[in-house]
Amino acid sequence: MTHEHEERIRQAVTADVPAVEAVTDAAYRPYVERIGVVPQPMEADHAANVAAGKVFVTGEPGMGTVGLVVLEEFTDHLFLDSVAVHPDAHGRGVGRRLLRFVEAHARALGLPEIRLYTNAKMWENQEIYPKYGYEPVERRVDGSYDRVHYRKRLL
Repeated sequence: MTHEHEERIRQAVTADVPAVEAVTDAAYRPYVERIGVVPQPMEADHAANVAAGKVFVTGEPGMGTVGLVVLEEFTDHLFLDSVAVHPDAHGRGVGRRLLRFVEAHARALGLPEIRLYTNAKMWENQEIYPKYGYEPVERRVDGSYDRVHYRKRLL
């Protein structure tokens, strides 16, 4: 992986909030009907997350911001709260680039694992995450969300 790719992912700033909202909305809106609730990332306070330094964005030439991750640091793991890729940018390796970044970020912080969860009805994700070394830990219902929890141990 070249540095050119890594440099295309940066911490979001206030000016990015509208793009963060737009990409999150575009990425998650197709799931609303399928899962029957609004996915949690669509309800997030994007401005607060950006201000707290939790959001990292990536762009594509001529497309602007096309993807982002929302990360939260804990003492023993990095929590991957959201991965969003704009549908217009699907198939360009944006998700792969973001997941690689998350792993590098966790390692840089000295954290031994990454955790995430995805809605049980977002079956595409359940095919994707294991390909990147994430193992399912449990399936749990949290309120109106039926979630599959994953973790990736970093050796």
